[in-house]
Amino acid sequence: MLRLRIGFVLIAMVLSFFGARLVQLQGVDPRSYAAMAASEGAVKVPLLAERGDILDRNGIPLADSINGKVVFADPSLTADKAPEIARLLSDRLAVDYFKTLTALRGRREGSRYEYIARRVPSTLATDTVAELEELGYTGIGTDDDPIRDYPAGDVASNLVGYMGTDEPLGGFERTFDKQLAGIDGEATWQSSSSKSVRIPLRESTVKEPQDGTPLRTTIDRDLQWFTQKVLAQTVQQYKAASGSAVVLDTRTGETLALADVPTFDANTPNEAEKEDLGSRAMNDTYEPGSVEKVLTAASLIDAGKAFPRQKFKVPGSLPRQDRVIGDWFDHGMIRLTLAGIIAKSSNIGTVLAADAFTPAELVAYLERFGLGQKTDVGVRGETPGILTPGEVMTSQTKDRVAFGQSLSVNVLQMAAAVNTIANGGVRVSPSLISGRATTDDGLTVGTDVATRTRVVSKEAARATAKMMEKVVDPEDGVAPRAQVPGYLVAGKTGTAQRVNPVTGLYDGSTSLSFGGFAPADDARFTVYVVIHAPKVDGGGGSVAGPVFSRIMGYVLGRYGVEPTNGKPSRLPVEW
Repeated sequence: MLRLRIGFVLIAMVLSFFGARLVQLQGVDPRSYAAMAASEGAVKVPLLAERGDILDRNGIPLADSINGKVVFADPSLTADKAPEIARLLSDRLAVDYFKTLTALRGRREGSRYEYIARRVPSTLATDTVAELEELGYTGIGTDDDPIRDYPAGDVASNLVGYMGTDEPLGGFERTFDKQLAGIDGEATWQSSSSKSVRIPLRESTVKEPQDGTPLRTTIDRDLQWFTQKVLAQTVQQYKAASGSAVVLDTRTGETLALADVPTFDANTPNEAEKEDLGSRAMNDTYEPGSVEKVLTAASLIDAGKAFPRQKFKVPGSLPRQDRVIGDWFDHGMIRLTLAGIIAKSSNIGTVLAADAFTPAELVAYLERFGLGQKTDVGVRGETPGILTPGEVMTSQTKDRVAFGQSLSVNVLQMAAAVNTIANGGVRVSPSLISGRATTDDGLTVGTDVATRTRVVSKEAARATAKMMEKVVDPEDGVAPRAQVPGYLVAGKTGTAQRVNPVTGLYDGSTSLSFGGFAPADDARFTVYVVIHAPKVDGGGGSVAGPVFSRIMGYVLGRYGVEPTNGKPSRLPVEW
């Protein structure tokens, strides 16, 4: 009986233990224990979102995604053979041997899924896995992982940017990454610990990925290609350091083309020079030179302090405080109208006309034209340029600013200023994004948020445009090669000294430019061209003028703009 009682007591104790354990598992904390059970043999697999396309204004991809694969490993199956597998993978996929070895052994304890290589061409990935299986190795698999592709190569690459293996490294790819990237998902399922295959009928969960949202730009891909081609030919012909060009829709401010040369193929950014990977047009500054004179003239006319037929006696040199101001051409005393000062691009004449302004008055107008401030179109690293505040600007600096020196701009900023005259005196802020989009820094940009600001009166803008017509006049102007057959053209040349970034002094090189619009009497497009540091002699009219003519002729034809048959300006240039 004693042994029987002891036996019953022991049985009761065991049953009590199991009962208490059952209560704990099912009643007290069932979820945590269920999760622990599920984690045994669970595999978590990321489901990668597809990146949104970057499109031109017509919906043609500038950047899209094509089929690719991610190669992954299950360390529970690859750890024992890690050195042999790593050697083959590093040879076939060009991945680092030691990083691959670490992944094959598991970067963290209990890991069942480790990346080996991302964005591998599908054929290469599947062939590599098949070769491993033929050699008897298991635990290496593939999954979808789209590869970023740039169908047009270098077209607009200065704006679109490029991708690294796992992150955007430049351009719109980086600026609008949150919109483009989407959100990755995740799948969790139970697997056989011995074969790493999914067990049928076992619990699984899937969080679907959210693909990225496309970004539509204002760029016209074909026009961008043509602009880059013409620009590259000119840079090569004149042995220049670089060049940039902008095409704007005059009425909307939409940027149809913004080209830089040299540039790079976004598919192979590692083959490019570092300085070619961004947008010089937006990130670099330069002194605009004589194109700025039309802003000075328009401001004077708007303020009632000058008019196109106003007469000036222009000497061959003009002593001013700290230096003597000269013209690009030698002359004695000449008699020019304000229109003639613009047509002949006289520094001295511009300074004499600008004497009617105080420094503060001139700067106030230039700020309304957009100088000294970013365009905020969504390009990272954009420079605001340099414009000395009017309250501290000296009269000497004002003289030089009036004809385009002692201030700096970026290319789109200057194009938008010239476009203000083309648009009847109203500055419409330029855009590179159709609709609206928000940068990763929180700035909302695009055509939907473009602003319109009255800078000068319609009459002042029209009078300035008539003076700019004389610039391309074969008898009176300095840029007859900027004409576009069949159309009235208004424009202005620019030749500016360049500052050495190391010494801070002029180094003898120049930036040659031409900015203008057509048809001059009913403007549809504004084109602005800059050629930096050419080694072959020439001026803004002879070097940048022909580039303007070719690009403007192409865009007018492409968009079916008919000649207005307007009469050329008859303003006198001399008196």
